[in-house]
Amino acid sequence: MAREVDVDGLVDEVRAGRRAAVARAITLVESSRPDHRAAARRLVATLSERAPGHSSGDRMVPRVGISGVPGVGKSTFIETLGTQLTGDGLKVGVLAVDPSSVRTGGSVLGDKTRMARLAADPHAFIRPSPSAGTLGGVAKATSQAMVVLEAAGYDVVLVETVGVGQSEVTVAGMVDTFLFLTLARTGDQLQGIKKGILEIADVIAVNKADDREVETRAAAKELAGALRFVHRSQGSKPGWVPPVLTCSGLSGQGVPEVWEQVLAHRESLGEEGLARKRAAQQLEFTWALVRDELEQRLRSSRSVAAVRDELREELLSGRMQATTAADRIIAAFDSELAGGSAAPDTVGRS
Repeated sequence: MAREVDVDGLVDEVRAGRRAAVARAITLVESSRPDHRAAARRLVATLSERAPGHSSGDRMVPRVGISGVPGVGKSTFIETLGTQLTGDGLKVGVLAVDPSSVRTGGSVLGDKTRMARLAADPHAFIRPSPSAGTLGGVAKATSQAMVVLEAAGYDVVLVETVGVGQSEVTVAGMVDTFLFLTLARTGDQLQGIKKGILEIADVIAVNKADDREVETRAAAKELAGALRFVHRSQGSKPGWVPPVLTCSGLSGQGVPEVWEQVLAHRESLGEEGLARKRAAQQLEFTWALVRDELEQRLRSSRSVAAVRDELREELLSGRMQATTAADRIIAAFDSELAGGSAAPDTVGRS
């Protein structure tokens, strides 16, 4: 029989900043076991409360998402930035989100081996954050892991998106500032950068300036022009315009200036703006949790399981359209709910 989680004891250890407890707490919020989900709900709710004498309850810890094109050097940049921040006396937590990790096995220790110097820093904590196979899983595991790190006294939380595509949008919706790293490319400097990325980026940095300084500056200039065009086409009101900087994660050149712009963006929001942004994120997070919970219930539904194989054969043989199959699945799930054999109420589970 599995041992019950001592949530109160874990809360005390996390607030005391014990690394092993932080690791256990994050493992708990990532777990899909029903008893763990219930314990994780209690854990996160308690950690979110202001603890007497605990500084994280009196401030909003900076949450920064960092993404970039493949080969941009995200891990090197994060290690350099994190080391500079810990050198300034700050505690830094790093969460690496990989939506593909469950399908491919990911790189459970890859982030620590790529950031060996930062991983060995007693003032830093690095944790891969697998998505449990869904973007809803990204939102759930990572959002709650951030709460754990903040309660443990970490002064900055960096969220690295290892995957590309929709995961970038998901992470951008969980942080205060979204930093996009890119490279100077030959030919079309904007190749591979989607307009959607330019729309969600708050700060852009062209990395590896030590390797191709002239090309890097040209890329930064071209990107700045593209950003102005994007903002004009959106009819954006005057306000924060994402700056484009150059840096080298390898040498550290320009990295402090990039961080200054991250803080400047956060300052531009103001306390009220930041509070509104986080409140809106909580609203979106609520629906992400609901969607994730409904998907879990569908997967565990006995009525859905009863028709799953039949529908699979019909679909693969071409005898049935996806819309018809979807209607059948929903009807099976609805019939289970109507029959009173639905899963126990788990609204609000973590």
